[in-house]
Amino acid sequence: MLWLFPDEEGREDRLAQWFDIMLTHKYGPLGHCERTDAAAAFWTPPGTAEQHPDEDTLARINGLLGRHAPRLGEMLELAGKAAPQEPHWFLAVLGADPAAQGNGHGAALLLSGLAKADAAGLPAYLESSKQANIGFYERFGFTVRDEIHVPGGGPTLWSMWREARADAH
Repeated sequence: MLWLFPDEEGREDRLAQWFDIMLTHKYGPLGHCERTDAAAAFWTPPGTAEQHPDEDTLARINGLLGRHAPRLGEMLELAGKAAPQEPHWFLAVLGADPAAQGNGHGAALLLSGLAKADAAGLPAYLESSKQANIGFYERFGFTVRDEIHVPGGGPTLWSMWREARADAH
């Protein structure tokens, strides 16, 4: 997110607006959102991750990103090329308040979403922008499929896949 919002002044407010847009116009209507008092997860079921925002929503996103708006388009294009074509649940966002990390909030939300994917007999997919998080996801059965290198100083994204588990509870 720092790459998309590199300007420190007003970043916190713009990030709050960004996640509000994502919740109210993308993941809320199309997907599944859960939260604890210290973490949140946004999932999309098969066939919804590739749906694009309407013109008004796109204008709001471009306004938030300002001169950095082309970065988002470039990153989404690269991620879209790497995304699996077979039906799957997509973990779009999993985040926890840094002060609460390590207390199980993210794990609980991840397990909840994986249970839904498993109940549907579908695999799960995500793109981690932090190499340090790969081990966390691997503990839940994800494996790295690919590395996506975003040019222009952009982040590396690790695309990760987890097959559905029939024995999930």
